[in-house]
Amino acid sequence: MQSLWMVFASALFAVMGACVKLASQYYSVAEIVFYRSAIGAVILFAFVRASGGSLRTPVPWLHASRGAVGTLSLSLWFFATAVLPLGTAMTLNFSSPLFLAAFAVLAALVAGRRVQWPLALAVAAGFVGVVLVLQPSFRTDQTVAGIAGLVSGVLSAAAYWHVRELGKLGEPEWRTVFYFSLSGVALGLAGTLVTGFSSHSWRGAALLAAVGITATAAQLAMTRAYGRGRTLLTANLQFSAVVFAAALGELVFSDRIPPIGYLGIAVIIASGVLSTFVSMRPLRPASRGRVPLAEPSTEK
Repeated sequence: MQSLWMVFASALFAVMGACVKLASQYYSVAEIVFYRSAIGAVILFAFVRASGGSLRTPVPWLHASRGAVGTLSLSLWFFATAVLPLGTAMTLNFSSPLFLAAFAVLAALVAGRRVQWPLALAVAAGFVGVVLVLQPSFRTDQTVAGIAGLVSGVLSAAAYWHVRELGKLGEPEWRTVFYFSLSGVALGLAGTLVTGFSSHSWRGAALLAAVGITATAAQLAMTRAYGRGRTLLTANLQFSAVVFAAALGELVFSDRIPPIGYLGIAVIIASGVLSTFVSMRPLRPASRGRVPLAEPSTEK
């Protein structure tokens, strides 16, 4: 039952996406990244102080690299969310397991190892799904946003690799999330100094607060799900965020995704589930030469 925290986290991520889309009417992407990250950093700093933890880290440069990649991915996702239908933007960002699987297949080919054919099949099907989503789901003037959403998925895969390495080095999850938020504050502020700060309204400020609070709460719920639930079930339940986002897009923004676009979303989710299942399945002794997919991340 603890894995159901992932469903709660996914719902919060979808709500966060909706708040980002609404906040983009008042603020630039850089501002939203800055405020979202600042709120998360303050909450996590208070948590560390209250729990008696330490923010000292032996691998600051790895945190910096992870923060830069993750913040760029977050910024591109926010940009795509502001322009595209919410369900489409969420799907493109959640294509990161597809790219992780593609990296695993490519690594196996380069190393001359045996490739898991179900994983290769999942990758091929996933890219077909991406084509189905990109082609009909938005207008020609939304092409840049579509590419941004797809690149955000690629960068998310790279960020997940950083998180995995930090975990292997013994870095606690809350420290990784804190420095990720700190990177967002720095890079978001740098971008905002270029674009300029927007004036606040009660509605705008409330939306920014909602983005930061839902993002932090979602990360905590996701951490609980991976920490106490079944890892395979939890990893697959994360795709429920796409369903929540598509539903919110229909209800709140009157998004209209054509049937072929929904087919593409379904294909991407199915390929993500398959690749997650294959990569996390225990390998038989005869399969030691295969390359497993990276472990799931517990942050967004």
